[in-house]
Amino acid sequence: MEPPAYACVGTSDGIAYYGTMQERIKQIQAQGTNAEIEIFEGLPHGFGLGEGTVAEGWFDHAVRFWEDNMTK
Repeated sequence: MEPPAYACVGTSDGIAYYGTMQERIKQIQAQGTNAEIEIFEGLPHGFGLGEGTVAEGWFDHAVRFWEDNMTK
């Protein structure tokens, strides 16, 4: 079984195609594992923290996801 997974990707990413990433997250979820993906319209690979873009705030979402999925 996969561990919890968070992914974020832009629709213009030439390295990690968003459709492939989305399908992989669906496969992880189908195994009963918590997984989440955020897809950002028009962004390429390596959008950093996304400041000033549609991805702004993704880092906070990722932190929340990991906090919610940490085993104690």
